[in-house]
Amino acid sequence: MIDPGPASSAAPAAPVPATLATRFRGYLPVVVDVETGGFDWNKHALLEIAVQPIELDADGRLVPGEVASAHVVPAAGTLIDPKSLEVTGIDIDHPFRGAKPERQALEAVFAPVREAVKRHGCQRAILVGHNAHFDLNFLNAAVARSGHKRNPFHPFSVFDTVTLAGVAYGQTVLARAVQAAGFVWNGEEAHSAVYDTERTAELFCKIVNAWPARGAGG
Repeated sequence: MIDPGPASSAAPAAPVPATLATRFRGYLPVVVDVETGGFDWNKHALLEIAVQPIELDADGRLVPGEVASAHVVPAAGTLIDPKSLEVTGIDIDHPFRGAKPERQALEAVFAPVREAVKRHGCQRAILVGHNAHFDLNFLNAAVARSGHKRNPFHPFSVFDTVTLAGVAYGQTVLARAVQAAGFVWNGEEAHSAVYDTERTAELFCKIVNAWPARGAGG
């Protein structure tokens, strides 16, 4: 009788999940939402900003990290359309708003992003947003106005959850996309930079995690 040798019934090893340093070509996805005094980043004020770096759990799946946010004092020379305040509910003169000058507000959210980029061995952050170029344009305008020199974000590349949600769920409105993904949407909390950032982060992670995994370096 011929000895068949040791049985090879063990399941093939699962692919090693990519690290965040390799998953997106060295870019760390960071979800960003801004609330503003209008639609024109060249003239309307930045009023709120929130950021949420994306992390990896023990199984190599994307999960939202910690949120950092800041209320912003309207920069000199910028304008505020009252209709925008009706939508966002922001009270510029509220005594407990705790708004920071633009440069300080940017540093308050940039510092944890730079830390996350370094911790994950990435080269820089890439902005994730719903209608992402709106947020990026306001961010870049504030950086230019304030002369901030340590912006961790790529200057023009983004991941847009409008596109991702349109492909995944056939929905492009954030509220509908979030609900289509199986999450709860609270319309009373919408148009807060923190709330919209958290929901966008959940949406981004849900869609990307459903995509077939690639090995580290794939």
